[in-house]
Amino acid sequence: MSSGMIFGLTGLAIFTIGLFGALVMVEPLRRVLALKLCSVGGGFMLVVAAWRAPPEVADPVPHALVITGIVVMISATAVALALIRRLHTLEHDSDD
Repeated sequence: MSSGMIFGLTGLAIFTIGLFGALVMVEPLRRVLALKLCSVGGGFMLVVAAWRAPPEVADPVPHALVITGIVVMISATAVALALIRRLHTLEHDSDD
């Protein structure tokens, strides 16, 4: 088994764990963290797919997609956390 295969299967396992967590978890914060784990696994698989043997040059398009995905993941996480916080405050204000 090659190292690329091991890294690819690791990325797939991380993505699968995150997807399972997003589908099973009830708490919104845990769902956001599980979706973040999905994104990390997908980015890992893209980096593994772009890797080439040392004499060849790696494909830059998947690397650019991973960098863009990181920026989008951070922005989406910030928005999701702000929404979770707002829902939490609305739920506790109505209890009073």
